[in-house]
Amino acid sequence: MNQLEIGDKLLDKFGLEVIETPATFRDQMTLTVAADKILAVCKFLKEDPELAFDFLSFVAGVDRHPAKPRFEVIYQIKSLKHNHRFRIKARIDESETEPATIDSVFSIWRTADWHERETAEMFGIVFRNHPDPRKLLLPEEWTVHPLRKDFPLFGTEKDTPDLPA
Repeated sequence: MNQLEIGDKLLDKFGLEVIETPATFRDQMTLTVAADKILAVCKFLKEDPELAFDFLSFVAGVDRHPAKPRFEVIYQIKSLKHNHRFRIKARIDESETEPATIDSVFSIWRTADWHERETAEMFGIVFRNHPDPRKLLLPEEWTVHPLRKDFPLFGTEKDTPDLPA
C-alpha cells in the first residue's frame, strides 16, 4: 500500500476529523487530524490489517509561535509487516490558564512513553492519561520549557543553574 492509498483510507474513515489535506514531502505523506480524534485515528492505523502500523518511531513537538494553534504534535509510525511509514500531526493550543493538552497514545504504542515525556518536558505539552509523566532530562524543579520559541536564548536566571565560567 502506498502513501496515497493510506491517506485515502484515512480520509474515507475519518473525513471530517482530517483538518488539513494530506501533504507529501520526500515521498512521505503527512495527515493533520483533529487533536480530539488522535486516539481513534492511531488505533485504526494500528489495528486495520491492511495498515498494521505496529511501531511508533517517535513523537515530537513543534512550536509554531506566534501562529494559532501554537503547537503541533507529530507521530511517525511504521508498519513492520508491510514496510511502510506514515506521519500524523495534530495541532493544539494553550490558554492563559490551561496548558496545551492531547491524549497520550501510550495505550496504543508503548514506545510513546519516553517520547511523550520528552515532548512534555521540552514544550510544556500535557499528554492526558500518560502513565508516568516524570521528567527525563531536566531537573524536577525547573518550570521552563527550553524548546519553546519564546524561551530566552541563554535561559533564565530563576530556573537555570549557575553555569561554569
